Amino acid sequence: MVTYVQAIILGLLQGVSELFPISSLGHSVIFPSLVGWHINQKDPLFLPFLVATHLATSIVLFGFFFNDWKKILTGMGRSLRDREIKSDDIYAKLGWLLVVGTIPAGILGLLFEEKLRTLFASPLIAAGALALNGTMLFLAEIIRKKRKDVHHVYDDARVAKISWKQTLAIGASQAIALIPGFSRTGSTLTGGLAIGLSHKDAVRFSFLLATPIIAAAAILKIPDLATADGVNIIGQVLAGAVCSGIAAYFSVKFLTKYFETNTLMPFAVYCFLAGSGSLLFLLFR
Repeated sequence: MVTYVQAIILGLLQGVSELFPISSLGHSVIFPSLVGWHINQKDPLFLPFLVATHLATSIVLFGFFFNDWKKILTGMGRSLRDREIKSDDIYAKLGWLLVVGTIPAGILGLLFEEKLRTLFASPLIAAGALALNGTMLFLAEIIRKKRKDVHHVYDDARVAKISWKQTLAIGASQAIALIPGFSRTGSTLTGGLAIGLSHKDAVRFSFLLATPIIAAAAILKIPDLATADGVNIIGQVLAGAVCSGIAAYFSVKFLTKYFETNTLMPFAVYCFLAGSGSLLFLLFR
């Protein structure tokens, strides 16, 4: 299905584009067509391969925010023990908010899996969606500028005060990233800004929310690699996953600093131009 070189390049591409708000799935679908790779993206193993590279990213995210996840999981454990989420238990509330925020994308992914497989095989759709992702990021930047945030650092206590409905709204915005070309980071960041989170809080919530949804997808799709055909590409899968994890580590390290002082505008411009340019190239080549 993929060679080692292709697996390594796709892994590196995924590790960078998953956390930058530029759509990893979109790039994984568009890039092979642009460079003339003859990869059958309708192959039943292509999606599990991509999910494996995503799993590496989620593992890196979990490790990067390990101290935060330790607090969150401990808080959720307390709430289960006490059978209530106490108003002053910030991390218990934050943990269950992340669970609720994962539900919309999880349900839609299960319901429309077959239709989404078709989208994975369409570079044209992915290119158009990437351009629209750029437009979405423009809108998010407009919201951010109008907000005139006074919060210059993230605060878990502020995030934990958002309502369950608001969290579902962010989760619903995340679901749009099931379409290749739309970014999970970009959509959750936009959703967070739309419900009133500060820029810093929206970025942090977006990174935390990425971990459970990616891990859930991996649990569902990785077993597909246990088939006879899947075993034949385990080497490529591991190569892609390792490269994805390395790229993800440096990406999240860079972005947590970048978003302290910078804007979404460069990503918006890139997505719009790259998506539009790829669409025109694919239509008229």
